[in-house]
Amino acid sequence: MSSRIPLEVARALRLGRPPEIWFKPALSVVAAVAPPNLTLVVLDRLDLAMYTMAGSLCALYAHNRPYAARARTLAWVLLGMLGGLAAALLAASLTGSAVVLVTVGAVLAAVQKVLCDATRIGPPGNVILTFVSSAALFVPQTLAEIPGHLALGAAAGAWAWLVGMAPGLLRPHGPERRATAAALRAAAAYAESVREHTRAHAESAAEHDHTDSANAATALAAARQALLGAGRATDARRALGRLLDRAEIALAAPADADPDLLRAWARDLRGTGPVPLVDDLTLLRGEPAPRDPLWARVRPLGRLAVRTALGCAFAGYASLALGVGRPYWALVTAASLYQASLTLTWGRGVQRVVGNLLGVLLFAALVPLAHTGGLALVLCCAALNFGAEALIGRNYWLGSVCVTPMALLITEFAGFQDPGRLIGERVLDTIVGALIGLLAALAVPDRARARVVRSGRGTPRTLAGAEHREVPHPDQRTQSDTTEGVRP
Repeated sequence: MSSRIPLEVARALRLGRPPEIWFKPALSVVAAVAPPNLTLVVLDRLDLAMYTMAGSLCALYAHNRPYAARARTLAWVLLGMLGGLAAALLAASLTGSAVVLVTVGAVLAAVQKVLCDATRIGPPGNVILTFVSSAALFVPQTLAEIPGHLALGAAAGAWAWLVGMAPGLLRPHGPERRATAAALRAAAAYAESVREHTRAHAESAAEHDHTDSANAATALAAARQALLGAGRATDARRALGRLLDRAEIALAAPADADPDLLRAWARDLRGTGPVPLVDDLTLLRGEPAPRDPLWARVRPLGRLAVRTALGCAFAGYASLALGVGRPYWALVTAASLYQASLTLTWGRGVQRVVGNLLGVLLFAALVPLAHTGGLALVLCCAALNFGAEALIGRNYWLGSVCVTPMALLITEFAGFQDPGRLIGERVLDTIVGALIGLLAALAVPDRARARVVRSGRGTPRTLAGAEHREVPHPDQRTQSDTTEGVRP
């Protein structure tokens, strides 16, 4: 067992290839965050930046969704963000008890986790919502100030919504075209791997083929869902659906597929040119299955809610016992760990700790520059936002290296603080939150959910099967199905 630990750590920290569109979410978050914060610098009210950041960070969501679905998703994310912020500010205005505030934060974290998983909101999932609400719990507040602070968040969120929707003016079918191209490339890779493997390598080939098949089926199902969420069926979307039929056929009969043709179709989907036309095979495909109501998707997540609430609460209590005055980071660390299985949760814990520890070193290097003035502070935060989005596609821990100093600098919008104390509390909260979060995962296992994850590795190979199979919205940045990205 002990000999496996270094291997598992290395696997958790392994860097992947950057996604094809890594720069798009990176530029979007900078465009959403910078204007409101620069406006506050001009007005000499940078102390209000925490509230505008709450709305601006909504721009992190829904980058993989068609624009019709993206508009709805971003609106719901903003409402959820404002709801969590309102609850936190109300609690902060009514009590000064740190224990009560931690308890409120843990309950909010559990609700946010369950709703994000049930709705399959996609990366960065609940973590951003939990970060904002948890941090707001420990900001001095009065009842009279709450409406104005929420208005700031709503205004910045409206701007983030516009930023998220703006690319649709130039490429209205961009997300579904990218999803279709990804499915075609994955099907081509699977067909090619089947052709190349010989009987002499049958044993190793079987495992490799299964991985390629699972990747192709997941990409195909995600592309089907993208088309379903894209709005009315235009000629372009119908043509994309026919290309997905061809990818499905390649998945079902890889030996008869032409990988070069599949890749050529994928290349043709770049830009705004016409979609390649192929024969209509709609009759081979069934009607999409209706989606379960929200209550039916929430009900199986009860153990996840208990695990999240207990882990966050006890992480916060332990941080308080160790002398940390604002233990929200321990709470957020615990909330960020919980994945679909214990193995993935443990790996996320390793990534979180490594990224945060390296991140505080970067913060120490940036502090002299950030402390030169409000403008420098805002520009440093914008650069770190860009870095986090640019690096998350390689690995969670690499993105955390930028997220950690960004979160620390956000705490300085209201006034510069002692860097040594901030670094010490961040390291302590990271370790405490990770350890107690993992203990909560062990104490409240979710075996049923783990069985679903394992069973999901077997993927359908029929035209109806891939369209009916409900999958998470894969993050084009992390290339994973997790609902969480790398965030505070």
